[in-house]
Amino acid sequence: MKVWGIVVAAGSGERFGGGKHNAEIAGKPLWQHAHDVLVAGGCEGVVVVGDVPGGVAGGGRRQDSVANGLAQVPADVEVVLVHDAARPAATSGLVAAVINRLRDPAVDGVVPALSVTDTIKIHDAGVVTATPPRAQVVAAQTPQGFRADVLRSAHRQPGDATDDAELVERAGGRVVIVDGETTNFKLTHRDDIERMRRAWRSV
Repeated sequence: MKVWGIVVAAGSGERFGGGKHNAEIAGKPLWQHAHDVLVAGGCEGVVVVGDVPGGVAGGGRRQDSVANGLAQVPADVEVVLVHDAARPAATSGLVAAVINRLRDPAVDGVVPALSVTDTIKIHDAGVVTATPPRAQVVAAQTPQGFRADVLRSAHRQPGDATDDAELVERAGGRVVIVDGETTNFKLTHRDDIERMRRAWRSV
């Protein structure tokens, strides 16, 4: 399969206190870590979306940024992985696992995920309306992988989504799960960068 990747590094980083994609860990900015792990895991090319050297412009929403990246992916690419710059600790093994799962022609998308240990509540304006079975709930990560034609089609559909898997699910695609990594947490707040640096030093 011909595989390319997209790194989303275009967020405003409002909760982080500014653009986090350029924050450095182990001497490299977050977006560079995300780029390099996609290449190490099997991507032939990577498009970085954001205000970085060689990057393409982001959009108003995350899915708009991904769409801008997709527009730069060659038409003959069969599989596209979408990874967040805010998850710099994903491993090349995880990237390879996502790609390998997509060798099954019955699979349209792959999401790395972790089991949820907390009880989850669904609420409406602060009033609990449901408690889903914990065994059926997982916490999604990136990189997420998709058949390129399915992802392109899903992005042409109207509506908002918090990740690309939701778009593909909504379009009728079959999305499956592979085991995520506990160290592959998302950097959201400023304190998270120090937590990640400590974890990096302990490896």
